[in-house]
Amino acid sequence: MSAKSQKNHRRHLSGVFLLNKPLGVSSNAALQKVRWLYNAQKAGHTGALDPLASGLLPICLGEATKFSHYLLDSNKRYLTTIQLGHSTTTGDVEGDVLHEQAVPELTREKIEAVLAKFTGDILQIPPMYSALKKDGRPLYELARKGIEIDRPARPIHILAIQLIEFTQNSITLDVTCSKGTYIRVLGEDIAKALGTQGHLTYLHRIQTGHFELIPTYTIEYLESLTHAERDALLLQPYAPVDHFLKIQAPEGRAEFFSRGMESNIDHPAEAEVLVFDGEKCLGLAEISDKKRLIPKRVLNL
Repeated sequence: MSAKSQKNHRRHLSGVFLLNKPLGVSSNAALQKVRWLYNAQKAGHTGALDPLASGLLPICLGEATKFSHYLLDSNKRYLTTIQLGHSTTTGDVEGDVLHEQAVPELTREKIEAVLAKFTGDILQIPPMYSALKKDGRPLYELARKGIEIDRPARPIHILAIQLIEFTQNSITLDVTCSKGTYIRVLGEDIAKALGTQGHLTYLHRIQTGHFELIPTYTIEYLESLTHAERDALLLQPYAPVDHFLKIQAPEGRAEFFSRGMESNIDHPAEAEVLVFDGEKCLGLAEISDKKRLIPKRVLNL
């Protein structure tokens, strides 16, 4: 079968798979592997992990991609280990040693006092080794050529940092943070606040929005299953917004909603809502202050 024929035979499959991405694999490579295993016509991930990071990478298939940006914008939770004593060009073990500095004596009290300074609203300078763009070029391309440019600090929010364990030259943390947070930079900044240098040796995402990591949901596990068993693992296409308020479409208006047409609605909420016709989800809508039900993402299942 030709590549064109294979593409034409891909399935109109919709749902969300909570992949546990392995180390050493890019997010796009992991996405394409899951898409191939499901033979899905359309797929997208919801926030890239570096090849040297592992953990939760929700994969949206088909109609679920209409809700992927809600996960991109959501809070994330990570387990990470910071090696103290020297920094690297990339902020992790892949880079060359940049600066070395002795590690002062550490105590739990000293570490937790420093961590408290990084909780809440803080400013963070994005790293050169990132996918942010300057004049259309990713910063990591410039960094590989030894070019460094000024990057304005950006506001982020650290909801919580918990100290899991520490040695004389490393600390392991549980971090919950807003979108746009670079854990590599956070690790470097924490190390400096402790009076030394640092870089990440471990980064593992365990939560994205309301989704939590399922450790067994690996690529190898998917490969071991039948087609039916794989399909059974998929969450509903609207799972990224399943925590939103759910309402029934106004009587007689379900078909109009599915065509993207507004309706009058008598409902006290003024919010984004999931709209159902019985048990069938029609999509996402907004209830305006003028009591209009305005379709925003219509599901075509």
